[in-house]
Amino acid sequence: MGKGSDLEYRVFPKSWGAEYTAAGEVRFRLWAPSLDKLTLRLDGDEVAMSPAADGWFELLATNVAPGTPYAYVLPDGLAVPDPAGRALESDVHGSSLIVDPTAYRWRNTEWKGRPWSEAVIYELHIGTFTEEGTFAAAAEKLEELAATGITVVEMMPVAAFGGTRGWGYDGVLFYTPHPAYGTPDDMKAFIDRAHELGLMVMLDVVYNHFGIDGNYLTVYAPEVMHTEGTPWGPTIDFARKPCRDFVIENALYWLEEFNLDGLRLDAADQIKDETSEVHILEELALVAREALMGRHVHLVLEDGRSITRFHERNEDNAVRLYDGVWNDGFHHLVHAWATGEHGGHYKPFANDFWRRIGRSLATGFALQGETIEGEGDKIFGEPSGHLPPVTFVNFVQNHDQVGNRARGDRLWIQVDDDLRNRLMAMLLLSPQIPLVFMGDEFASHSRFYFFSDYPKELQQNTPEDRLKQARDFGSGDDVTLDEVADPNDPETFRISKMDWEEAQSPRSRKARDFFAELLGKRREHLMPLLIDIGGGIGHVLQAEQGILAIDWQLGEVRWQFRANFTDAPVMVPPVRGTTVHVSSAAAESDMRDLGELAAQSLIFVQS
Repeated sequence: MGKGSDLEYRVFPKSWGAEYTAAGEVRFRLWAPSLDKLTLRLDGDEVAMSPAADGWFELLATNVAPGTPYAYVLPDGLAVPDPAGRALESDVHGSSLIVDPTAYRWRNTEWKGRPWSEAVIYELHIGTFTEEGTFAAAAEKLEELAATGITVVEMMPVAAFGGTRGWGYDGVLFYTPHPAYGTPDDMKAFIDRAHELGLMVMLDVVYNHFGIDGNYLTVYAPEVMHTEGTPWGPTIDFARKPCRDFVIENALYWLEEFNLDGLRLDAADQIKDETSEVHILEELALVAREALMGRHVHLVLEDGRSITRFHERNEDNAVRLYDGVWNDGFHHLVHAWATGEHGGHYKPFANDFWRRIGRSLATGFALQGETIEGEGDKIFGEPSGHLPPVTFVNFVQNHDQVGNRARGDRLWIQVDDDLRNRLMAMLLLSPQIPLVFMGDEFASHSRFYFFSDYPKELQQNTPEDRLKQARDFGSGDDVTLDEVADPNDPETFRISKMDWEEAQSPRSRKARDFFAELLGKRREHLMPLLIDIGGGIGHVLQAEQGILAIDWQLGEVRWQFRANFTDAPVMVPPVRGTTVHVSSAAAESDMRDLGELAAQSLIFVQS
């Protein structure tokens, strides 16, 4: 079946949904403990399904061809798609389609992935990455990304959601690629092309809640959900084995059947599983690593708690659970300093910038066990300096930090080109794992908004909701309702598409060349030093008022960073060794002997 092998096809047999068991023979299986009967509609014919133990219904059908539409019909006559279906006939309110996962023949059958230490992540949204908004069109752009030095393409969620356009964080059919992006085979071809170019592909998955539009599980299997959910939708009850299997198998399905190189789990702090003996996040990671041994498979969390329990290493320094975690605090500090935006979620990060940026670059989290003004005695974060620097995924912007702003404006609109270059150098040449948002490679100024396609009766993502969100993401109290783009307006989606003509401008070409130059230096000088690197290696020598001096001991090599973000020369600890990158000749000329660093300059040296 391709699992754990190098065959041309890959298939992951799920316990939920429709699975070929032999030629033309399909087993249908659905957990619906609230129902006493269930019917399968298969290519227009309806057949009663057999109740099995523990709330399951099953049916074995013969002479079933790929592409055949099917749906589950509830006792009241409502027909619903398969929550674990592989494809849809039209949308999340219609029938599912039978898919033969062995139909796609993989070209790059020997691909095993790349080590995490080589990761340079490029986050993209399939629907807006190209004008067409499809997997096939995105695949045509991959060669350009590989040429810059990007090594990982991370797709925002593709699980099917209501409507045709959206960010994807409101998925309701976790196993079904969103039909507007293409077929499952189109997605596989995108991944296959990436592997051909040496690019890893990761997928953003959402296990902290189900979306609202098209979530029929609440009708026939309310037991899947907790009575209390997130602000975005109902959460999953992981104390129930079918629910637990649904999510763990979903992770394995993407990693095996689609040959993905990793997953990024959204809002892990909202994944509630306090009553289970083993937390779902731990079990998922352990099962995935055991099932996919022999491949480089990378698991990353987005987790605003700044905790270390899911990232602790084994005694041999091997990853036990999760390779990395999005380091939001680093972003917040850099953004608040660079833009002067100190409101909303930047407020706790609006002071003591340089000491905290220095600590984050040297030892991980920005918050490592401290209180926050206005939050009483609550302690935020945990000490993280014992973890390898590659545990932390650093960025200066991402989809959230751009798209949730009222004007959808990128950081590059707010800072000048010289500061942009220094921030990008600090990001790409520090030993953390860097992540950039689509367009960052050429310093795009195009807008990226939050967009959706909800039915009006749901009252989701209204302009009033978006205004409140925008103010929390630093847009300021002066932003008015008139400035907030209506997420449900198709024009908001259209404006958010990448402007590839902009990428051909002289300014953008220059920015792209600089970006590629930095990644070339990272690949040549830094990546080899990060292989199997341990923790406790970062040391802050100086961090005050725009001045940073940090050393990392990477095995036998000392990686040295000195930065002066002020308007006057400053004295910093001198560097010794080979210069990897310097922002200006003046920065290097006085640095080595005198320890004097020119204004608005930085330098990376290895010794």
